[in-house]
Amino acid sequence: MYPMIQLKKGKEATVGVRHPWIFSGAIDNKDEKIVHGSMVGVVSATGSLLGVGSYSSHGSIAVRMMAWDDAVIDSAWIEKKIRAANERRKLLGYGPGTDTTGYRVVFGESDGLPGLVVDRYDDVLVLQISITTMENMRTEIVDALTHIFSPRAIVERSDIGVRRDEGLDAKEGVIYGETEDAVAYVEHGRASIAYVLQGQKTGAFLDQKDLRDLIERYAEGKTVANVFSYTGASAVAALKGGAESVVNVDSSAFALAGCEAMLKANKLSSKKVENVESDVFQWFGDRRTPEYDMVILDPPALIKSQKDQEEGMKAYHFLNRAALRLVKTGGIFVTSSCSHFLTEDDFQFVLRRASVQAGVIVRVLAVVGQSTDHPQSVYFPESRYLTSYVLQVESRI
Repeated sequence: MYPMIQLKKGKEATVGVRHPWIFSGAIDNKDEKIVHGSMVGVVSATGSLLGVGSYSSHGSIAVRMMAWDDAVIDSAWIEKKIRAANERRKLLGYGPGTDTTGYRVVFGESDGLPGLVVDRYDDVLVLQISITTMENMRTEIVDALTHIFSPRAIVERSDIGVRRDEGLDAKEGVIYGETEDAVAYVEHGRASIAYVLQGQKTGAFLDQKDLRDLIERYAEGKTVANVFSYTGASAVAALKGGAESVVNVDSSAFALAGCEAMLKANKLSSKKVENVESDVFQWFGDRRTPEYDMVILDPPALIKSQKDQEEGMKAYHFLNRAALRLVKTGGIFVTSSCSHFLTEDDFQFVLRRASVQAGVIVRVLAVVGQSTDHPQSVYFPESRYLTSYVLQVESRI
């Protein structure tokens, strides 16, 4: 049995409904053997076992629950959880031989594996470890992945800021097999490329696949501005849907080179595409009149913590107002936020204020969350982080 942490009276309620986080202020006492990164048992004030989890002495989240019984978290347990997560992705229609071979296999707490993300790009896996307990189980994780998937390569992209909060150094690179940077995969039938060594996140933005389906549906005959384009997955969706032209705007020359590669992979003509390397805020600042039938706005997370709230809200407001000014009457505006700290109510407030200041009235055509391979857990509301609106500019004020 693992060393024990006992909760204060009344603090077991959230654990009882399977929320995976226990904050440090809920702890009454703990076994002196417990160190940062340990596995621990968790008991109520009356001594009833609530489950086991990983302990962190850094930050406000002291325990991340992994099981609600007296489980032993070993290599067999890890493999079983990853297999179960992958079976759920198969239910979604993802995997080898389907029209989607790029998908998230493990999404942290939502799959019962806090601190672990695993993305699959055809026969290459990319893992990301963010907490010390999972770092300590790295060998078991890699062994499980090779056993389950027999991948050509496993790449680590544990180069995220939260590792610093855990006292962990960044780790990245190929840790099993061999692979080049650019890895081909398929997303709902669209040829795609992930840059697993040099790209953002784990190489691609798999969570927007459902939104790209809507972009493809609405794009026919439209002139499109794809802002914060990255490597052009949304541009490909628009062109597949019959867009007349697409302008990709991004500050990264590397990303825009990826746009060209995506066009070739999908056998699409580059004559309909313009790639603009520019600071997006500057690009918007130079434009104020309606000139596109569709504008796609998918910025990075602009609110990364509570302290960024005020400045982040200002940035979201500026971007959405500037983008709406460029959409022709009757046109489509697609806007996203991947900031967990921007609530849906706050996002709606941004859109209300931005639309009025841009002089337009908008109607909601669709609201889309992260794709279901990034599952939202009913026990863990924090698992929802991505919201996108598809709006029509109905009229001008």
